[in-house]
Amino acid sequence: MKFTINREALLKPLQLVAGVVERRQTLPVLSNVLMVVDGDQLSLTGTDLEVELVGRVTLDEVSEGGEITVPARKLMDICKSLPENALIEFSQDEQRVKLKAGRSRFTLSTLPANEFPSIEEEAGSMTFTIGQTRLRRLIDRSGFAMAQQDVRYYLNGMLIEVSQNTLRSVATDGHRLAMCTVDADINQQDRHQVIVPRKGILEMARLLTEGDEMVHISLGANHIRAKTGDFMFTSKLVDGKFPDYDRVVPRGGDKIIIGDRQELRQAFQRASILSNEKYRGIRLILSDGMLKVMANNPEQEEAEEEISLAYHGETMEIGFNVSYLLDVLSVISGESVKITLSDPNSSALLEESDTSDSTYVVMPMRL
Repeated sequence: MKFTINREALLKPLQLVAGVVERRQTLPVLSNVLMVVDGDQLSLTGTDLEVELVGRVTLDEVSEGGEITVPARKLMDICKSLPENALIEFSQDEQRVKLKAGRSRFTLSTLPANEFPSIEEEAGSMTFTIGQTRLRRLIDRSGFAMAQQDVRYYLNGMLIEVSQNTLRSVATDGHRLAMCTVDADINQQDRHQVIVPRKGILEMARLLTEGDEMVHISLGANHIRAKTGDFMFTSKLVDGKFPDYDRVVPRGGDKIIIGDRQELRQAFQRASILSNEKYRGIRLILSDGMLKVMANNPEQEEAEEEISLAYHGETMEIGFNVSYLLDVLSVISGESVKITLSDPNSSALLEESDTSDSTYVVMPMRL
């Protein structure tokens, strides 16, 4: 294997591919990135057995094809530390790879390419194409509500639901739920649901930077695959049943608050400073045209905020984890937010007050 490549051309795919590689691995080869030169194409592959990312680069100059695996982190650090637009010469010398750039020389250890595991191909049961911006919106609008290490493993990911001309994402950690729905050119009569693990969602989001470019998605029985111009991303799916989100979304709340999103967000942030660090609880007291936000903590410190907003109805007091409310107010856009409540023991429904593709549910907290 022998080729020359510009530092910038190598760095972008290498950074994305190395992001998939876990630092602590059970198999040494999983700390490596697989490099394959075929014709004038260099492909870089990283995997942790759950997700796999392949990046492709067209080379200016190739002397010899081949395949080998090299330490991902070290290769990336070397590339980052080289001057801009440096030309890097790669050559394989038996069990070593040599890099030359200007007056710098590096020799890296390798492992054979045949030891590198690949996620097996499976026939995609369903394929569709969607703009990267739309898919990114689905992830940005709901990804924050995914659980992180819940024993209910099916919550540690995002539900992707495909139906006729619609793509929907739903995430929940059992305390709050986020849902976003976008139009998509999909011809699918029945609802088809898959759960993509948390890491798969976060890595896929890193790829979606090309705005209006399309991304090709294929959903198999065990994998989701996304193809963009130079990248192919594969993730295993979570084998489990996602909760019926329709039953979680509260219906028929009669107390409707419409307030300024930024004003509410800032008031919640200030009150949260003196909330209990462990439970993050704040108390909302609703009265005609007014919302009072209160927080206190075990040190007997207190915060109180008053906000004027559009509400006409009976007085009510309800508690929430302030972090959950702030997460929602951070991802939605628009100047005002609509909060629908029914009673102190029922979940709140948060939406943008204009027509919106996103819905949020936050469970109340006993204070």
